[in-house]
Amino acid sequence: MTVKKGAMVRGAADAKAALRAESTDTPASKTAGAPKVKGRPLAEVLDQSIGVQGKVETAGVELSGVNKVLKEEAKTSEPTEAVVEAVEKSRDVEEKVHEAAEELVTVNEALAIESDARHVIEEELNRTQEALQVTREHVKRVRHEALHDDVTGLPNAALFRDRLKSALSQARRHSWRIAVMFIDLDGFKQINDTYGHDVGDALLRLVGERLSGFVRGGDTVSRRSGDEFLFLMLEAKDEENARGMAQRIIDVIGQPVLIGGVELAVSASVGLAMFPDDGTTAKMLLKSADLAMYAAKGRSPRPAMR
Repeated sequence: MTVKKGAMVRGAADAKAALRAESTDTPASKTAGAPKVKGRPLAEVLDQSIGVQGKVETAGVELSGVNKVLKEEAKTSEPTEAVVEAVEKSRDVEEKVHEAAEELVTVNEALAIESDARHVIEEELNRTQEALQVTREHVKRVRHEALHDDVTGLPNAALFRDRLKSALSQARRHSWRIAVMFIDLDGFKQINDTYGHDVGDALLRLVGERLSGFVRGGDTVSRRSGDEFLFLMLEAKDEENARGMAQRIIDVIGQPVLIGGVELAVSASVGLAMFPDDGTTAKMLLKSADLAMYAAKGRSPRPAMR
């Protein structure tokens, strides 16, 4: 049996060296959480592994010496003292190898458990990260659904009111004028009753898209409910500027559209309220715009001011 010194322990020693290097680079506050095997530090198990493999090497060297003596005395017919000692030595070496083998089995089992444990931990961590991502996406989706209209995808009345309050804070700080428009679709109920909700919903989505085309940075368009929409115009220079925007909205909404092979057309009544002239709070501005919208109904397609 020929054994090259150090050949058997290199793998374990390299692993241990890497572990020690990792421990050296890790802050002292984190070393308390170093890997353990059955309650023992992994480095300790690796030490035991190196020790066991060292015992096997030593036994191999000793057994080589025994074999050499036996070969030299093989030609004698009577066992010499050297042969007797060599045989005894061989028995001792065999016992050491047996003990080392049993210890190595224990070490390997411990390391296998550690490997399995790490694998399980990694899998659990991956599952946790996946679950966290799913939860984040779910929260984001639920929040979006709570603040947006499910037909048009536009901000709903709650989100519009929140943005209006924020806009009012900026308007007070920077002395801006802002405009709130209350938009009602004339003739929508008849279309919805005649052609059904699918056509009605398609028309609402189209109106939402057309209104979104007027949105500038900071502006907001919202579906309030039914056939009613809201438009928040930031930094409206003056009443004339806001009226011009409202008239363009009326003109675009009034353009005919083809849905399901049927040409449809609706008109819009628009009520306009200005900050600070028609109200200084979100509630006041929305009420003023609503009253102005009702005042605009029955007139020519022109926006009405409160």
